[in-house]
Formats: sequence, structure tokens, C-alpha cells
Amino acid sequence: MGEVTRVEVRHLGTVAYTDALDQMKELQKQRIEDEIPDVLLILEHPEIVTVGPRARNDGITPPEGYAHHPVDRGGGLTWHGPGQLVVYPIFKWSKEGETSVAAIIERIEAWIIQALSQCGIESQRDERMQGVWVDGHKIASIGLSFLRWTSRHGFTINIDTPPGRVEGLAGCGLNEQTTTCLQRLGHEVEQNAIIEALLSTMEQTVSRHPEATSIED
Repeated sequence: MGEVTRVEVRHLGTVAYTDALDQMKELQKQRIEDEIPDVLLILEHPEIVTVGPRARNDGITPPEGYAHHPVDRGGGLTWHGPGQLVVYPIFKWSKEGETSVAAIIERIEAWIIQALSQCGIESQRDERMQGVWVDGHKIASIGLSFLRWTSRHGFTINIDTPPGRVEGLAGCGLNEQTTTCLQRLGHEVEQNAIIEALLSTMEQTVSRHPEATSIED
């Protein structure tokens, strides 16, 4: 995959979705201008359902009782909340093989699959739709927005989400109960273990090395 790029990793803790949107837009602008290196944001959101263009075009809305917010990346309804790891790569995708959105999505899927494997969890992609699946259930969603081939938004991994919340959403061609979390599939794994696995497999899968790490309150 060519030369390895360094990545600044920022652990943000729990961040309101709208605050994360503002931060991503600013970082994307800075990355396009080469004012900063590639940045990886690692965080959680308070519960919210994002409503992407596909859901809006199809007239799909979240069920009653879910806070929601429109989003400009691809996709339909996506749940965010406690027990879900959120990872936003603010990357400039210009390496060999990073020539299309599909190729970049496939590379991220391989990254998640490799990290989960390192945690002893077997997972797969589904050729019909993006994301990562375990035992026939979707546990990782991917949705990116690009400007000058620099991404914002990213991917989520459902680790131990509140019972019935992510399972209660339909959309994007998926029925209720299709999306779930690792804990309800019998996989007991700590969030920090998955974070460490993502960082240790980053170079192998996306040719980027996590050098700088910062933790913000």
C-alpha cells in the first residue's frame, strides 16, 4: 500500500453529536489545507439516531422515542449511543488503491474485521451492503462524507448497547432486530480491547500508523 502515514489519535470521551459535527468539519478543512496530519477521533455519543439522505428520500423516520438529527453522509438510519464505539477518520485518502469510495469502504471493513479477529471475534462483510456482520447480524456501520478526498464521519462498532434500542430500528433494507451488539451475540469484549486492536491493525489494513495520542476530558 506504499508509504505509511502517521495519524494523530484523539480520545474524546462522550461528545454530543452536533458538537462532533462541528469539530469534524473544522478538522476536515484543516486536513485539506495540510495544516494537520490525518486525525482519528475515538468517542461515544449520547443516544441519537442520524437520518441520512437515503432514509429521507424513502420517507423513513425513526420510531417514536428516539432523538434524531439529519446527516449529510450516505446511508439511512444509524443509531448512536452508550456502549457503541464511534471512530471518525479525518483522513486524506490519496494512497495507492484508495481510488474510489467503494475501495475506501472495503479497506475500512477489512480494518474492522482484522481488529475483531484480534479480539477473538469472527466477522464478515456482506457484498449486498456495507458494514461488518457477526453471526448474521450487523454490528458495525460505515458512513463517510468526502471533500477533496478527505473524509469525515466514519464507522461504529456496537459493543454493549442498551437492550432493544439499536435492535428497534429498521431501514436501509434491514429489518428490526438485524442490527445488534456484540454482547447480545455472546461476545464479552471491553471497548478498550477493541480500540487497542484497531490501533494495532491500522498500519496493516489502511497503511497509517497511530503515533500521537491525546485524551480529552
